[in-house]
Amino acid sequence: MTDHHTYKKIELVGSSTTTIEDAINNALAEASKSLQHLEWFEVLETRGHIEDGKVAHYQVTLKVGFRIVNS
Repeated sequence: MTDHHTYKKIELVGSSTTTIEDAINNALAEASKSLQHLEWFEVLETRGHIEDGKVAHYQVTLKVGFRIVNS
């Protein structure tokens, strides 16, 4: 066992019709289906789509870090 970890960062874009938090959670839920050891995220951008003067979609760009694990 080592006393350090190595991480890889990827960029994701999540979306939601309800909230920014749901957009983040949607991106992380999808990523966790194919990636293991997700450990942290940071929000890079927040934007949205407007219809009829109201928010129709939230979109959040994230950097996500996951730990590289040797078998």
